[in-house]
Amino acid sequence: MSDETAAYEKLGAFYLGRPYDLERGEARPVPLLYDSRDLLTHAVCVGMTGSGKTGLLIGLLEEAAIDGIPSLVIDPKGDLANLLLTFPRLAPGDFVPWVDADAAGRAGISPEDFAAREAETWKNGLGQWGQSGERIARLREAADFAVYTPGSESGLPVSILASLAAPPADVLADGDLLRERVSGLAASLLTLLGIEGDDADPVRGRDHILLSTLFDAAWREGRGLDLATLIQQIQKPPVERVGVLDLESFYPAKERFALAMAVNNLLGSPGFAAWLRGEPLDVDRLLYTPSGKPRVAVFSIAHLGDRERMFFVSLLLQQTLAWMRSKPGTSSLRAILCMDEVFGYMPPVAEPPSKRAILTLLKQARAFGLGLVLATQNPVDLDYKGLGNVGTWFLGRLQTERDKQRLLDGLQGAAGGMDRGELERMLSQLGKRVFLLHNVHEEEPEVFQTRWTLSYLRGPLTRTEIKRLMDPRKGGTPAATATAPAPSAPSAASDSGTGAPPVLPPDISQRFLPVCSRPSGIVYRPALFAAAKVHFADAKQGIEHEEETALLALMAAGEGEPVDWYAAEGVELWKEDLEPEPVAGARFEPLPDAAVRAKSYDGWRRDLEECLYRTRRCDLFRSPALGVTSRPGELERDFRIRLSDLAREKRDGQVETLRKKYASKVAQLEDRIRRAEQTKERQEDQVRQQGWQTVLSAGTAVAAMLFGRKKLSHANLGRATSAVRGVGRTFQERQDVSRAQENVEALQRQLADLNTELEAEIGKLEARFDPEAEPLETVSLKPRRTDVEVRFLSLAWAPGRPGDAGWEPAWR
Repeated sequence: MSDETAAYEKLGAFYLGRPYDLERGEARPVPLLYDSRDLLTHAVCVGMTGSGKTGLLIGLLEEAAIDGIPSLVIDPKGDLANLLLTFPRLAPGDFVPWVDADAAGRAGISPEDFAAREAETWKNGLGQWGQSGERIARLREAADFAVYTPGSESGLPVSILASLAAPPADVLADGDLLRERVSGLAASLLTLLGIEGDDADPVRGRDHILLSTLFDAAWREGRGLDLATLIQQIQKPPVERVGVLDLESFYPAKERFALAMAVNNLLGSPGFAAWLRGEPLDVDRLLYTPSGKPRVAVFSIAHLGDRERMFFVSLLLQQTLAWMRSKPGTSSLRAILCMDEVFGYMPPVAEPPSKRAILTLLKQARAFGLGLVLATQNPVDLDYKGLGNVGTWFLGRLQTERDKQRLLDGLQGAAGGMDRGELERMLSQLGKRVFLLHNVHEEEPEVFQTRWTLSYLRGPLTRTEIKRLMDPRKGGTPAATATAPAPSAPSAASDSGTGAPPVLPPDISQRFLPVCSRPSGIVYRPALFAAAKVHFADAKQGIEHEEETALLALMAAGEGEPVDWYAAEGVELWKEDLEPEPVAGARFEPLPDAAVRAKSYDGWRRDLEECLYRTRRCDLFRSPALGVTSRPGELERDFRIRLSDLAREKRDGQVETLRKKYASKVAQLEDRIRRAEQTKERQEDQVRQQGWQTVLSAGTAVAAMLFGRKKLSHANLGRATSAVRGVGRTFQERQDVSRAQENVEALQRQLADLNTELEAEIGKLEARFDPEAEPLETVSLKPRRTDVEVRFLSLAWAPGRPGDAGWEPAWR
């Protein structure tokens, strides 16, 4: 690692550029580092087109990715998709598919020659900033990069269906959070439908109130709503009153039909199908790959209309809020939400669906480790009151004097404590790629020039170019939906089955599993359905966990025990899902004799408890390095992500401790250097004064001897002797100056050695723990016999159909 690379490759620090001298018009040869934790108080970047704003954002996101921090990036113009154009070899051939053919034509050269020139430009540019292809390779290794195109399949498509699903239990339990989520979804959907004004008002709008009521009712019951069901419920709502008014008085059926038709037209639109396919809008899955690797997820929305943009951005912000609140608090940066152009999404007067979500994130995200980066080239259209929680301002060159004055007005209200006159002077001198950095965590603003980006800044990518980037990632088939294996059957269903369930004693209950798809040709097979609870506890590790399970054991015909719980399968059904009556026209296989005796069920209950006691385990992961154990049900991927957060937080704390440990030593050395330099300056001043005194004494003596009446008088001899002694004192004091200089240099070397020692200690922390590579231990908890409880056991008839391979299950 070169000295320059070592100067900026710091733990938890982002290399954004170099300090810039406005008077000289040049950057100083030292890196400008930005503490990643400062981004917890969020950042705003303002600059006109051509100011270098895109390069600054891409550089910041690159630094975060290198540090293992994932990002959600909203890209309204297509510029930030350039993050995927990284070429570690810096070979001309890598640039050829991405160079601007029109630019090559204007230059009068072929695209291949233009690409070679661009490759050389990038290589030289990186070299001037102490970077190389090796750092590009490190960036690509540190994170996954993907471009998502909601409403289009040019990039990776995004499905909005997850946004209509019922939120997590913690959101349902918090009335304020639930109302905020319901209101945001209703407002977003109305925006997409083109319904605005009073009808979309959360307080006065009937459409907004009706949609909010429907979502609230469904979610409180734990159900999601797809658009088809929403259409039906708009026509026939599952509520009779809204407030104190009956439904028909509040919103008559004839008038609700128009809203239902609007949703129906949206659902029936061929273009809307793209919104329902692709990756779920699940923030955790978007921020991390299945293996737990951090991801930079770029949402390119340049192809969308204004309504569609507002709809998607609002949904993404709401999902981000839900994800954020599901995480524990942290003092380190966990993730970044970056929006390249916030114009129109946070206006000073209007209340679009996105504004409330942004304001909530600005106020609350810090505690959860989420940092917001908002950028705009329109400083006039920002709600600066809402930006009072922003701690970092990147200010670039502005278009007009009006923009500058509006920005200064807003800054005085939002940031406060800044000298308006000095800011105005500095803003007027900013050039391309030169920004004024105001960070509340630093003592004063600083001007800097942005570094050369590792990504090739091609300019806005078209949908065709995004498709070229993402098509290789779409080559695989989507992951299949996990389904339970079909139960093994003792024999195929026969046509000799009866057409009615058997008559049973009154103390034996029977239920019927729900039938999937068409009910014709159903043959029921006898089975036992059980719902049980298994409790796991470990006081030493502080684990209290309870699992509920539902099992279905098909009964075997013939001799022997008809029920084998060890061969039972888990089913996603509960007691409430079972039907009280069979489907019409179904047939039933014979019931074993043991199943008509009530005592048999008591024995089967005990057998199930024994089976669960022997087979059920709660397997957890444990990190030996951090001494942390996973939560019950936590996937290895999610546990490693949490370990990364804990390791980063621990690392930041250790770095801070080291810096505090060395701070007093550094302060003492700096004080000694200051006093040594003062001593040197005093001695240098004495040398100068003694020199002048000696010269004057010698001159006086010589003049007296040449022009005096008594050339060899005692006075003249005394002056000459004093001059000679002065020369000796001057020589001695010069030696004192030399020794003082040596003392200063020795102290400065001690200070440099101390700083080197500090950086070496910090560097050791990085190699101590790698959450992605650490082998995890497995901790297996088993229940006690008394911790197994069968809560429900019933004879259950399992529907199926005769087929070529025998009896085939047909329940859902």
